[in-house]
Amino acid sequence: MTLIDSWYKQARADPKRIVLADAGDDRAREAAERLNADGLAEAIVIEHAPDHVDATIRDAAAPLGEKVDLTDPLHVAALMVKTGKVDGCVAGASRPTVDVVRAGLRILGVARGAGTVSSSFFFVLPDGTPLVYGDCGVIADPDAQQLAWIAISSARTFAQLAGIDPAVAMLSFSTKGSAEHPRIDKIRTATELARQLAPDLSIDGELQFDAAWIPTIAASKAPDSLVAGHANTFIFPDLDAGNIAYKITERLGGAQAFGPLLQGLDGVLHDLSRGCSVDDIVNVAVISSLQA
Repeated sequence: MTLIDSWYKQARADPKRIVLADAGDDRAREAAERLNADGLAEAIVIEHAPDHVDATIRDAAAPLGEKVDLTDPLHVAALMVKTGKVDGCVAGASRPTVDVVRAGLRILGVARGAGTVSSSFFFVLPDGTPLVYGDCGVIADPDAQQLAWIAISSARTFAQLAGIDPAVAMLSFSTKGSAEHPRIDKIRTATELARQLAPDLSIDGELQFDAAWIPTIAASKAPDSLVAGHANTFIFPDLDAGNIAYKITERLGGAQAFGPLLQGLDGVLHDLSRGCSVDDIVNVAVISSLQA
């Protein structure tokens, strides 16, 4: 059984209520039909937002004032998550990431113990190896503290979906002092902060990608590292690096990519690429079910 097969088996064993917030998108409709027909989730598509607004939704929206638009399917879907009417939400097939993140922050807020909202991509390589990259979609130029939280959240995402312990590499153009630059200082500071915030987490940095991934190079460049050579969770210094790397991994490396998966919200709300397929929507909805 592949990892993705195991996700589907878990989802069928306990189907969750998942709302798809891309009103009017044929891909969302088809995905909902498949999710329901295959018993993977109890999926709803919001076609007309006011149809889903009741007293509970209005009461939850009232304290938020003008920040919430009850005619916007995305806002109503987030309120459905907040009030427990559904277990999770998938959106973004027809909306930019900034809309999805903004709705999540305004309505769900940051979860306790999360520090910041970020995103990651979960990959399954052609040989079945699972990986996570963070952040690839939200924070353009994270400071050291944000980077530490990105590492912690991405490690949690990896553990949830892969079912194995994360080994986190804080990536840089330097390995263990091979270069000096303020950008490298940020990685070192973030690594130490992450260790303080999550002392049980296996994390190391700064590491170049080859040192983090290839055991023979790790033995040469970072012989004392407990992460180098077998990392499975890779944290990029900024959004340029993370976004470029995820597209290369998917398009040239042939990996299956799932995400961007939002992390740190007080509720399950995941984004989609606007170029997503029906399969992508189904898979992210299944991931949402597992995390709910």
